[in-house]
Amino acid sequence: MSLDGAFLHIVTNELQPLVGARVDKVYQPSREEIVLSLRTFRDGGKKIVLSANSVSARLNLTEAAFENPQQPPMFCMLLRKHLSGGKLTAIRQDGLERIVSLDFECTNEIGDIVTNTLIAEIMGRHSNIILVRDGRVIDSIKRITDDISSVRRVLPGIMYEAPPRQQRLCLLDCEVQQVMDGIDGSPERLCKKLTAVLEGVSPILTREIAFYCAKNTDVACNELSDSGKDRLRFILGRIKAAVSGEGSCDFTVVSELSGRKKDFCFINIEQYSTAMLVTHCDNANSLLDAFFASADRTERTKQRAHDLLKLLMNSYERVSRKLELQKKELAECGEREVFRVCGDLINANIWRLEKGQSKAELEDFYTGEVKEIQLDPRLTPAQNAQKYYNEYRKLDTAEKKLTELIAKGQQELIYIDSVFDAASRTDSESDLAEIRRELREQGYLKGGVRADEKVKKTSEPLHFRSTEGFEILVGRNNRQNDQLTLKTAKATDIWLHTQGIAGSHVIIRTDGRQPGEKTLFEAAQLAAFHSKGRASAQVPVDYTAVKFVKKPAGAKPGMVIFTNNKTLFVAPDEALVDSLKQAK
Repeated sequence: MSLDGAFLHIVTNELQPLVGARVDKVYQPSREEIVLSLRTFRDGGKKIVLSANSVSARLNLTEAAFENPQQPPMFCMLLRKHLSGGKLTAIRQDGLERIVSLDFECTNEIGDIVTNTLIAEIMGRHSNIILVRDGRVIDSIKRITDDISSVRRVLPGIMYEAPPRQQRLCLLDCEVQQVMDGIDGSPERLCKKLTAVLEGVSPILTREIAFYCAKNTDVACNELSDSGKDRLRFILGRIKAAVSGEGSCDFTVVSELSGRKKDFCFINIEQYSTAMLVTHCDNANSLLDAFFASADRTERTKQRAHDLLKLLMNSYERVSRKLELQKKELAECGEREVFRVCGDLINANIWRLEKGQSKAELEDFYTGEVKEIQLDPRLTPAQNAQKYYNEYRKLDTAEKKLTELIAKGQQELIYIDSVFDAASRTDSESDLAEIRRELREQGYLKGGVRADEKVKKTSEPLHFRSTEGFEILVGRNNRQNDQLTLKTAKATDIWLHTQGIAGSHVIIRTDGRQPGEKTLFEAAQLAAFHSKGRASAQVPVDYTAVKFVKKPAGAKPGMVIFTNNKTLFVAPDEALVDSLKQAK
């Protein structure tokens, strides 16, 4: 799934029309991601995203909407200082290496014209974004010290050194025959050998080459027939033309049958047959934008919600440990009847007992057996009886209190689980701010509301529309769930929620009509997808009329009770959810 040098070269070719554009704004939506907003006279505003994330490292045009933090990070402020208003003069790539340099003509602090270069190194976990002037590093999004790498440092003030380049053939400069000579007679698999010989090719591309030549991705180089070698020459020539811009590309995305995007390439992919789904895009930049958009959104949310999720996990573990201790104490309270019986036996035989006895053998009139009872010789028989009664009452009171505390603890676990689910599913900074405010109100976070938690207005629930035309609303968090179910919904609307699983409240707006089975099924799909069970194969979803949903006094946000419910079992389907949202 990594972006190879050949695909990156096609991306940079598509970006060449942006040369001459000026930097309008610079954003840093997440820790390892930069967005440059460029303005051109011909095309208006364009955005380039540069990502140094190990999973989604790339550089491409984007149309995605980014939600930026309230306070821009230091590297973002640095880029604004050095690049704002600068003119993009060149977009360069060294051969098919995964390194792209963007040169900007800028004005420095004293008014002189200088060239600042923003270098995107797209190399998996070693990816980086580096600002360089006159060959010297100004700063980078990831600082590489001697502790991290003994081979290559990236620190402010030192000279920039490109990563060491391997001795491989570049399709832009070599002839097809040179590649053929490099693999001729080798016992290695063709796909593996091509990766070793050629610069900037990904595994999916080399496997597709092998499949095209022999209908077998594992074919060895020395097993190729003459016709296979001819086909190899042909496809290498076609790939060379596509990369250099002289030939056409077929931008392809490969997805699992479940819809999860797996890989991409700039030629058609046939090696998976019917085991994978294949879709096509218009150009390289739109492919990367669509391929990584969802993963990036999830990653940004994880970064922003990391402290929140950690707090919730710690709270869940603390409450769980407390519950275990309380349950253990409750089990011990079950022995309280023994103390009451001892008190009764002492009182019944008080005439036979004297002060100073350490024990007594008395007949248990409950069972008819002789029972040995321990006595305190310092106390009178009546005082010994009272001591046993006191112990009984203490355990009896403890049992009632512990039962109440355990019930509250279990409800608290359900609440924490629901907040954790909402925080892990959200893709919006404003939604996270609402969740933080909720946790402060509930006492899980201390102090007042911070600047990054201020919400200008409360977000609205997610809106969907069923194929039968019914409006469906989905809550984003617990506070919104309460508002949606208890304030917005009418008594005749339909309420849905996953059974025993943390998730959003879902409301079908009936407007006096009776929704059909199709609408109920689609709403149940939405409830299952917007829950902790979204990855499950089968999710039970309860539904009932809103008039049967109540909120107990003192219950935490999002907690309700309901009656007269029925249950549907559904398998969460992201494609269906997307289609309902598009039909809003």
